Amino acid sequence: MQKMVLEVITFGCRLNIYESELIKKHAKDAGIKDAIIFNSCAVTREAERKLKQAIRKAKKDNPNCKVMVTGCAAQISAAKYAKMPGVDVVFGNHEKLQRDTYSKLAFPHEPILVNDIMSVEDTAHQMIDGLENKSKAFLQIQNGCNHRCTFCIIPYGRGNSRSVPVGEIIRYAQNLVEKGYKEFVLTGVDITDYGKDIPGQPTLGNMIMRLLRMVPEIKRLRLSSIDVAEVDDELFELIVGESRFMPHLHLSLQAGDDMILKRMKRRHARQQTIDFCNKVRTIRPEIAFGADVIAGFPTETDEMFKNTYNLVKELNIIHLHTFPYSPREGTPAARMPQVKGDVIKIRAKMLRELKDELLGIYLQKKIGKQECILAESENHGYTEDYCHVISEQKLERGSLHTVTVKSSSKQALLV
Repeated sequence: MQKMVLEVITFGCRLNIYESELIKKHAKDAGIKDAIIFNSCAVTREAERKLKQAIRKAKKDNPNCKVMVTGCAAQISAAKYAKMPGVDVVFGNHEKLQRDTYSKLAFPHEPILVNDIMSVEDTAHQMIDGLENKSKAFLQIQNGCNHRCTFCIIPYGRGNSRSVPVGEIIRYAQNLVEKGYKEFVLTGVDITDYGKDIPGQPTLGNMIMRLLRMVPEIKRLRLSSIDVAEVDDELFELIVGESRFMPHLHLSLQAGDDMILKRMKRRHARQQTIDFCNKVRTIRPEIAFGADVIAGFPTETDEMFKNTYNLVKELNIIHLHTFPYSPREGTPAARMPQVKGDVIKIRAKMLRELKDELLGIYLQKKIGKQECILAESENHGYTEDYCHVISEQKLERGSLHTVTVKSSSKQALLV
């Protein structure tokens, strides 16, 4: 007898990881079986290429399973995915969080269940008991984006910015603390825009202060990503002065050249990033920075790229995520003069090699020091500044351990 299958395959951001748990829960509650649900990403063309490849493979390996596609790619290009051979149904980013959607999917239904995401005003926030195979808890505090960066299609997949009320965040955190989670990651699409749409307009910093005061059992707190142009005073005070706020920040940087930043329609300038990082390090020197950077944005010259490269080096950004630029249909950047593909690949390679060099030096300096790590499995975990640790000793998953660094590789600490 063939085993009944229900699988949720996640692409993309941390918010999608959180939402996939809701998808799984709602689908199980509705009695959906023999189905593979793809929670998709549309941030790059490469993300969609991998999605299509995974859909084709899933259908080939599981011909009797229903294939369902949701997420940003489904929201933005519903008709395209509905026409794809092997796809049974496409449903949108708002629909994927609604319990009623899965009751409909359990019976004969229309092939497309996608509404206008711009008309959505609530976050559809619902509590989950935890994240399968995850030692840290992700808290969705916000969804959508009110800004329109010229390269980005995501607002059309996520809608406008909507914040989760502070009380709901606190209740959700209390529930997860009771489940044993010690590290929390606040996540969303544009979390530094938090609070502008809810009564009282609490800032991100104000909300976090209230969260930590009301849920003192939280041992470690991180942010998924921030924009330096929107760091409020209370958030800055938390970053530099709150021990439970981990010494690790991921910046939505994208570029280190002012003209490119202007053409991207970003809110910050190069010097703003330098001033912010230097100010934080002056007060909390142990902090480590990560960043998202796009290589080969339209019109980027060698000199402009050099400015980005030098900024990454100057600020010692060790947790760098490099994205080769790919045009997204419907965005202003897609209509700008494009950089040649081979040039984009070279620049992306240079940034990745720089990251490896900077990280390797950073890790080497930790040899002989003690580090507090959160174990994500029996043999690996992450330090407070988000360095990967590989342990020879057996670790208790989800627990905090103090370890001594014996040696390092280019990518990890060995303890």
